[in-house]
Amino acid sequence: MSADDDLLVGAGGEGHKPPVDRTAVRMVEAMLFASAEPLSAHELTDRLPSGTKVEAALLELKRLYSTRGVNLVKVAGKWFFRTAEDLSHLMHRSMEEQKKLSRAALETLAIIAYHQPVTRAEIEEIRGVSTSKGTLDVLLETGWIRMRGRRRTPGRPVTYGTSEAFLEHFGLDTVKDLPGLEELKGAGLLDSAIPASFMVPTPDDDEALTEDEDPLDDESLFDGGPDNPGKEN
Repeated sequence: MSADDDLLVGAGGEGHKPPVDRTAVRMVEAMLFASAEPLSAHELTDRLPSGTKVEAALLELKRLYSTRGVNLVKVAGKWFFRTAEDLSHLMHRSMEEQKKLSRAALETLAIIAYHQPVTRAEIEEIRGVSTSKGTLDVLLETGWIRMRGRRRTPGRPVTYGTSEAFLEHFGLDTVKDLPGLEELKGAGLLDSAIPASFMVPTPDDDEALTEDEDPLDDESLFDGGPDNPGKEN
């Protein structure tokens, strides 16, 4: 039996856990390699024979590839193979250099990620300074944020939230994986002298509109509203 075969039947020896279905592992591996897009466990289940233990096969593949040049990762609820993080520098020459975001854009992105759905006026209130239309335009161009709907308040301002591309870029399974208060402190991203009442909101990127949001429509994007990126006032 090869080393790979040993991995496929499970680590820890007999009696620790039941053997993994090698056929299921091979089928899931083949599907992921052949797909041009990441696949969810549900999508894999729909495409594979009935009874295939997809979740167990995914976990086994993740373990199997954990020490290799490519790893199996789960991002935004979907699985795909990507270069191991410690080897990413080898790909640098073939990567297109990305434009660095301004401090204003980074602050705006963080506010949207943690406070979504949020309007431009609400972003400005949190930042304490005005937020230019250009800053939101830059973030929309990256594909990391999206216009969700319109707040049911006077002027019907646009609400913003993060996108699946945001999760993919930052390697997050869900937006709830963003660091919390203690993690931000530990990373030196928050002042240790912040007020005791300070709280970091629990982010939520549920695609369903909230009770105080209306759906967007094509015409509403060009009505020249005070919080509308579609047209300057």
